Amino acid sequence: MTQTPGRRGFLLGGAVIGAGALVSACTSNEPAAAPAATSAAAAPAPAPAGGNDAPGDKVVIGFSAPAADHGWIAAIAKNAADAAKQYSDVEFKAVEPTNDISVQISAVESLIAAKVNVIVMLPNDGAQLNQIARTATDAGIPVVNLDRVFPDKLSYRTWIGGDNYGMGVAAGHFIGKKLKDAGTSNPVILEIQGIATLPLTQDRSKGFEDALKSYGFSVTAKQDAQFTVESGTEVAANLLQAHPKIDAIWNHDDDQGIGVLAAIKEANRSEFFMVGGAGSANAMREIQADSGVLKATVTYSPTMAASAIKLARLIAQGKGMSDLLEHQVPQSITLASETITKENAAEYLPLGFES
Repeated sequence: MTQTPGRRGFLLGGAVIGAGALVSACTSNEPAAAPAATSAAAAPAPAPAGGNDAPGDKVVIGFSAPAADHGWIAAIAKNAADAAKQYSDVEFKAVEPTNDISVQISAVESLIAAKVNVIVMLPNDGAQLNQIARTATDAGIPVVNLDRVFPDKLSYRTWIGGDNYGMGVAAGHFIGKKLKDAGTSNPVILEIQGIATLPLTQDRSKGFEDALKSYGFSVTAKQDAQFTVESGTEVAANLLQAHPKIDAIWNHDDDQGIGVLAAIKEANRSEFFMVGGAGSANAMREIQADSGVLKATVTYSPTMAASAIKLARLIAQGKGMSDLLEHQVPQSITLASETITKENAAEYLPLGFES
């Protein structure tokens, strides 16, 4: 998901819980029992002294990600750093974040030269960073591939990321059920994507389309907004002008959603409801207030970065996930996409990231 500031996900499902991922302060991606402060602001709690979390062999974890010019990406970097601080046996070696492919390649080369024990990498573009990841792997340095996947499975030891298709399915079911329960026929449903050319965006759109079909509905119009506030405002304004009557909108990204909501407010439109994407704290507070069109958001939590650090530590120390029978960390872990509404926003707010 050239993937530039791409995106996002949230709570860990199934096997990931065994990794202790929910104990981390990742937004993604994040402890359900955390207090009211958001994970991006909360100090990391010490890891429990027992089992896999007990101090073990010292490991150096290299970390590389895009520039933190987006709320979700910023939360990725913070979640990773905070998770590393939980362990006395982890040295966290982060290289300068960048949106330049060649600069990220050079940065990862420096981690390989430093002979770190393991590398956690969220590539700007999985295809273009594939070779450097393979170089690290061939040099005996395991790579934990975060979010945007490398096309060559030999380039990474473990992948962890969000369920983009599942995000679309969750949004589609929320919208479809709400419209069906209201007895709405032939609804006007709009979709505001992130970056249309990215596989992650295409997966989200496909999930949304498939879920809506089960209610006999389809997307009336869609346009991409590049994951930015400015484009969110512009795209939403254009769609609002083109459609004098709207029943529902799904916006893929809560960061760009700030611009989308600004355009809706400027147009003084309120005849429809909207679903967001990613699970930002801003969106959750808006949903809690229930004073506007935003009624839900589907998660794609940055806490995945904290979980990636935990997995990298286990891999480097030759450990598996203590709650599983297998001796090794799984090769692939997909986070579940949760639907956040007014009813459960308070529970998820500690996991949100600030846009």
